[in-house]
Amino acid sequence: MNPALLSVVVLLVTLMLFISNRVRHDLVAMLALLACLAFGLVTPQTAFSGFSDPAVLTVAAILVIGRAIELSGIAAAVAQRLIPDRLGFTARLSMLLVTAAVLSAFMNNIAALVITMPVAADIARTARRSPALTLMPLAFATILGGMTTLIGTPANLILSSVARRELGEPFGFFTMTPVGVAVCVAGLAYMVILGWRLLPIRRTVEREARPPWRVFELTVPAGAPSMTVEAMLPNIRAVPARMLAIFRAGRRLSHDLRTQIVAGDRLLLLSRNNQWRTATGLGLIAGPDAPPGTSGVVTARVVVAHGSPLDGLGHEEVRLRSGGALQVSAVGPRAARVKIPLASMQIRPGDQLFIRGAAAEIARFTTKARLLEIDRLDRVPVSSSNALLTVAIFALSILAVVSGLAPPAIAFVVAATAFALLRLIPADQIYESIDWSVILLLAAMIPVGQSFETSGAAAWVANALGDILAGQALVLVLGALCAITLVLSIFLNNVATAVIMGPVAIEAAGLLGISPQAALLAVLIGTSSDFLTPIGHQNNLLVMGPGGYRFTDFARMGGLLVVIVVVTAAVTLSLLYA
Repeated sequence: MNPALLSVVVLLVTLMLFISNRVRHDLVAMLALLACLAFGLVTPQTAFSGFSDPAVLTVAAILVIGRAIELSGIAAAVAQRLIPDRLGFTARLSMLLVTAAVLSAFMNNIAALVITMPVAADIARTARRSPALTLMPLAFATILGGMTTLIGTPANLILSSVARRELGEPFGFFTMTPVGVAVCVAGLAYMVILGWRLLPIRRTVEREARPPWRVFELTVPAGAPSMTVEAMLPNIRAVPARMLAIFRAGRRLSHDLRTQIVAGDRLLLLSRNNQWRTATGLGLIAGPDAPPGTSGVVTARVVVAHGSPLDGLGHEEVRLRSGGALQVSAVGPRAARVKIPLASMQIRPGDQLFIRGAAAEIARFTTKARLLEIDRLDRVPVSSSNALLTVAIFALSILAVVSGLAPPAIAFVVAATAFALLRLIPADQIYESIDWSVILLLAAMIPVGQSFETSGAAAWVANALGDILAGQALVLVLGALCAITLVLSIFLNNVATAVIMGPVAIEAAGLLGISPQAALLAVLIGTSSDFLTPIGHQNNLLVMGPGGYRFTDFARMGGLLVVIVVVTAAVTLSLLYA
């Protein structure tokens, strides 16, 4: 079979697997690489060359650096001080979005969201508005900020590698800054002036003030008389609560009205009340953790972020990793759907947890475990000397890249190494801060992308684009490249989109007689414009639950933003590269 056709077949199957979300993205990338190897599209000598690509090393180093800055607490402290309480809602929202965009230009987008999400919740709470009005704009702001520098998102580094391989020179640290800043400013202005007003508010301010729904287990005490589910239901409704499941010796019983509830059974309940109040009303046992009113003990509702070291572990891990200082007292809505014993339920990104303990312990643990506080805000203690040293080392690494003294991979690996040597990041956090699934995805997809080009498939796709766009104005060509990339990014992560569209942009630029760098930058903007669905970017998914959003709400605010992004990028690039 023709190599170009083989490459297209492999790519289409890969796209379908990515879109299905039934197989991990990093595993899909490895399967695509092995398929290319089996069909001869990639040689054994180059199959694993992606692991030595400077872009992969740079991404790993940046993840370590971003984690060190996050743990230092300086970014959170600066965010707090930049947004004074005395300002009105719109002014505070504006300052929040600008702060989040700036942070995401120099660190991982998720880390920027972790730092600023509690501030967004506080802005909504003090203005007596729904957090839905601040959380989605915040997620979008962190995505927009990632467009403005070389290290803003891994896709930027991938496209820089494409530029180095095809054009002989990679992107500079600020190559994308003119168009990225123009798009970011236009996007932030839209969200502040109009965007947040388009979001539906399904919960009134009064309802927002009510306690959130929580899921917990209560135990039937020894000596309690047995009773049927039918007999207990009126009491449960009066509390009020809702029975989700009954467990006996870890096994789920049939939820039948005639089912007997006996001593030792555990009831899985859903309620706005905490478990102690509910237990008192039902004559059940709530558990050993400290009830409300215990001196110094508070509760924080948090969301588990992607990249959290708790991912895949049980709730007991919170107590173990905090040295017994913290406990998970209840969990969020996912437990109401899966209906399994909480002791056997694994923590997943996006889960809501209710963590109890001392305020200072919660502040330290949420930062370390990458948990996003929603309902309560405790500032992370900041060590001034360590924070300033962290920022100074990072600034020096950026200066080395900008001045040409060192390539990004070397400059940022040196900075990450310095953080480890100076203990500015805990030893156990160095490797945990690296999202290894992203590293594997990058390393595997780089050879796949190269095979897409060397097989002639990229040229074939570029010829088809060239036939359609031939004779069009530069602004329309660049807008089309950006829009096509944007549509593809709805279904794929931005790394895979960059790997596919980078070579196509280079080929199309040659056919249409336009600047290849302009074409790559149009693709760069498109890869990061994930504003139409909650699955387009991890940050969108993280705010979906806390904001009470539906799937279509993202397109409701993001639809016009997408148009603004494409138009602004096309006009700016056409002026810069005319």
